[in-house]
Amino acid sequence: MMLSRGAKRSIEILCGRVSTPIHSKYGYSTRSYGENFISEPKRNETQSKILRTYSSEVSPSDHTSLIKKLRERTSAPIKEVKAALIDCNWDLEEAQKELRKRGVALASKKASRAAAEGLLALSQNDKKAVVIELNCETDFVARNEIFQYLASSLAKLALSAESSEQATGHFPIGLQGLEDLKITFDHPKLSGETTVRNAITEVAAMMGENVKLRRGFAMPMSNHGVISTYLHTCPHPGLGRIAGILTLEVDDENAPLDAVQRVGSELAMHVVAAKPLFLTKEHASSDAVQNEREILKSQAESSGRPQAAIEKMVEGRLRKYFEEVVLMEQKFVVNDTINVKTVLSELSKEVGSPVKIGNFLRMEVGEGFQRADASEDIAQAA
Repeated sequence: MMLSRGAKRSIEILCGRVSTPIHSKYGYSTRSYGENFISEPKRNETQSKILRTYSSEVSPSDHTSLIKKLRERTSAPIKEVKAALIDCNWDLEEAQKELRKRGVALASKKASRAAAEGLLALSQNDKKAVVIELNCETDFVARNEIFQYLASSLAKLALSAESSEQATGHFPIGLQGLEDLKITFDHPKLSGETTVRNAITEVAAMMGENVKLRRGFAMPMSNHGVISTYLHTCPHPGLGRIAGILTLEVDDENAPLDAVQRVGSELAMHVVAAKPLFLTKEHASSDAVQNEREILKSQAESSGRPQAAIEKMVEGRLRKYFEEVVLMEQKFVVNDTINVKTVLSELSKEVGSPVKIGNFLRMEVGEGFQRADASEDIAQAA
């Protein structure tokens, strides 16, 4: 009898222990329901949130696939892509929207950072050429296909939108008006219609750098002739780091333009290589000539020669100065035995009509920036 009661009590104790939660450091409990044992996590609020985030509807293999798809769509860093997907419960479309929101906020923070790298984008037709400068912080971003696509698209839009009311010379493009224009993209990672300003902000968010439309110029062709262009360090057609543009005008409207186009291309390359400042001596500003004259005179006087000799030295060196900065006086880079003035004279004979340079323009990425200061700003921002 005593043995039976002891056995009965032991069984009751055992059953009580089985039906009572057993806590462990792993946060799990075990309960008995009839003959079945069910193991379930003991969830606190944080654990429940994590379990909701990693939805059981999306398998780990699907996680990898979604990260890859969102990365391909946005070009955002993998860390940001994964974080957005987790926050949006692995909903691809919602995660893409979230990335864009975060990117816009980040881009606005980086807008004050120096952007001295980038590309020039050029677009032209028979009557006009347009070049814009799109800046970024590093040459790594300048090599990115999305950045290059944006630069090319902006140049094409500027060409179609810019009016040619100014018949001669080159003139700046109004950036405020250009940024307000609508633009349509057709790129796997940049598509749909938006404003130029929003497109620049979106690309800045993708790249993680400050992206800025710095300046642009248009050069119309009013007379019979050609617009010639040349791009140096050209990763793709219409893109480069240095641009040379000039117009060649022919008096005879019936004159053939084949030779003019050939020489025009060579002269555009010459503008890039020789860096002229003025078209002719007459176009040189009086201040620039006077400053150069004073410098040359000071140098000549230090030689201790007579005044008459000093004047001759100054005039001789001033002619040399004009040969360096005046386009018509420069030695032709294709054939340095002649100058540009002689090139045009020979071209006029070949065409059978006077040919002249109407205007020219040289642009280089980042010119005018204080490179040292820009590098410091980037380092501090990083």
